Amino acid sequence: MTSPETATLDRAPPRPVTLAQALPVWLRIAALSFGGPAGQIAVMHRVLVEEKRWISENRFLHALNFCTLLPGPEAQQLATYVGWLMHGPRGGLLAGGLFVLPGLLAIMALSWIYVLYGQAGPVAGLFFGLKAAVLAIVLEAVQRIGRRALRGPVMTGLAAAAFVGIFVFDVPFPLVVVVAGLVGFLGGRAGHPAFRPGGGHATAATGAAYLFGDDALPRERATWRDTRTTLAIWAAIWLVPVAALVLALGPDDVFSRIAVFFSTMALVTFGGAYAALAYVAQAAVEQYGWMQPGEMLDGLGMAETTPGPLIMVTQFVGFLAASRAPGPLPALVAGTLGGLLTTWVTFAPCFLWIFVGAPYVERLRGHAALAGALSAITAAVVGVILNLAVWFALHTLFRTVRPVTFGPLRLDLPVLASVDPYALALALAAVVAVFRFRVGMLPVLGACAAAGVGLRLAGLI
Repeated sequence: MTSPETATLDRAPPRPVTLAQALPVWLRIAALSFGGPAGQIAVMHRVLVEEKRWISENRFLHALNFCTLLPGPEAQQLATYVGWLMHGPRGGLLAGGLFVLPGLLAIMALSWIYVLYGQAGPVAGLFFGLKAAVLAIVLEAVQRIGRRALRGPVMTGLAAAAFVGIFVFDVPFPLVVVVAGLVGFLGGRAGHPAFRPGGGHATAATGAAYLFGDDALPRERATWRDTRTTLAIWAAIWLVPVAALVLALGPDDVFSRIAVFFSTMALVTFGGAYAALAYVAQAAVEQYGWMQPGEMLDGLGMAETTPGPLIMVTQFVGFLAASRAPGPLPALVAGTLGGLLTTWVTFAPCFLWIFVGAPYVERLRGHAALAGALSAITAAVVGVILNLAVWFALHTLFRTVRPVTFGPLRLDLPVLASVDPYALALALAAVVAVFRFRVGMLPVLGACAAAGVGLRLAGLI
């Protein structure tokens, strides 16, 4: 039984936290940010709400809902939001920047190893095994997001339409997002029950007090002048380097293309990292020819096994793109600059969205049309991720995939005789481990990577 003294202590709000005191907490969250956005958000909830009591459950979920509305990685934006709420822009930069830093360093190191030794011995085997595990993880993401998003036949129909549009008709991902959002906006505005936001997060009724509780005065008060200033500063931080590269090097230079493409991605990638990957894979492999399909899987394997947002895989894409068209620079130097440029234009907009939008976030509460748009986009993203899973499966399990065109239809069909039996066996084992035995992501990745190394050393792949 809880004593009156303990209950009183639990209800007392924590003491104010300085930026220096917050630093080790944000470092801890960054170091533990494995497992994709769901795992990362769970870590933040445990540390910020349950352990430190810096922010209440309701305010945490309200911030999460706002970040889910935005393009880009919602977990990194949530960290930025809470940091901003506590210490203003400096706190947001600290929390959001540290969230990215471990992944940036890890992916950069792995990109160097990949370019130098990727086709050699054990390294090639390691990535062979990771591909099989990644396929199972993406399928699990389809199931997890689908269970939450596909509430009824309307949402299921939107997901199916998105899948058919991308897989069969090669419809661009941004168009899918725009159409789904428009359908949901109109449906929510009309009050259609299919587009009403559902639950999904329980709020515990506790007597605990928080540094930023439900009744705390919001920091989110800003004048239009403040908003214009913030918008101008962060738009310049994001877009001035892009414009400078295009003007100095021309629009066809690889660095200009990286800057423009990933800036565009930052505007349209609603639905989290897996949705962004579908867009990036479609463009990086098919449109720009920066990498092969199997290399995209290798990059995702890196991102899955390192801390930080999964969207850090884009740094690997930028690294390969620049290292293969280095111009006068050494390939690895060009790759490093390409990877850093990619990270810059991917995450600078995330700070812009939070610092400009968070002061007005209360105005979004209960907005039926915006909630309908988000629900529809989330449903369409299920179809987009399913397309990504099928695309990964084709290029992981078969050595040869043949494009077939018939009028407006465009399909990638596998050559059945080219099936890779070892990739198929590893993928099936990973699927059974994930879906049947509920094995965690990191053990599955580790086991498949070890199996790949063993197959390579045995001369079987």
